[in-house]
Amino acid sequence: MRKRITPLQKEWDKLEKQEAAYLQKRRKKTDSKLNQLLEEKVPANLQKTLDSAFSKAFYLVFEKGTGIIEKTYKREDLEKNYQINEFAAQVRGNRKSLKEFSKRAMGAGNVNLLISGVSGVGLGVLGIGLPDIVLFTGLMLKSIYEIALNYGFDYQKEEEKCFILLLIQGALSYGNDLERINIEVNHYITNGSYDKNVDVESCIKETAGCLSKELLYMKFLQGIPIVGAAGGVQDAIYMRQVVKYTEMKYRRRFYETLLHIE
Repeated sequence: MRKRITPLQKEWDKLEKQEAAYLQKRRKKTDSKLNQLLEEKVPANLQKTLDSAFSKAFYLVFEKGTGIIEKTYKREDLEKNYQINEFAAQVRGNRKSLKEFSKRAMGAGNVNLLISGVSGVGLGVLGIGLPDIVLFTGLMLKSIYEIALNYGFDYQKEEEKCFILLLIQGALSYGNDLERINIEVNHYITNGSYDKNVDVESCIKETAGCLSKELLYMKFLQGIPIVGAAGGVQDAIYMRQVVKYTEMKYRRRFYETLLHIE
């Protein structure tokens, strides 16, 4: 007799296909014509400056900014909503109740996308590029925190900070780098530990380097008054990538938990 496929297994299979499509789409990076035009105009030391700026932003947010971020949403309400949705999923056991988690998580991420786009364009019009980094980093972490809470996960432990930083790296990487990071992320999701020794300091350094490399041309453009608005728009584009990858991985982590319960 053929074994019945549960709604959870169907959602898991759907997620596996989504992840495969995501990896395939980002197998190779193609630089835009704008990036090619800006390549010779970007100062040689800008990437080093961006590395430092992003590193400082992560340290600042992790050490002093999390409490401020939590004032922008009601953490207790999100935790209660998760508990209600989890109970409903266990009682009903259908795909609709499982999809509710993703719906809420993406809803929170989309609000932050809007904020990121508006602030990026506004600062770009004024020719403000580098100071935007702290705001961009804060909004990026805010999005991840809200997605995590919607799936019932905390974000304050050291190993969780490394997980979050790996998610950001994965969202902004391509090809072999993405494959490597994705394997590491999935290893943590499945085993609750990393395949190698990691610490927050090294994770911050690697993530800052990933961000500075990916956002190099846009942050340069954003520093030019008026024209910089085009660079500011990119904040929302990169934020969308982070939200998409993060939601997939927290959904995978949530499904893993449910599969172990079944």
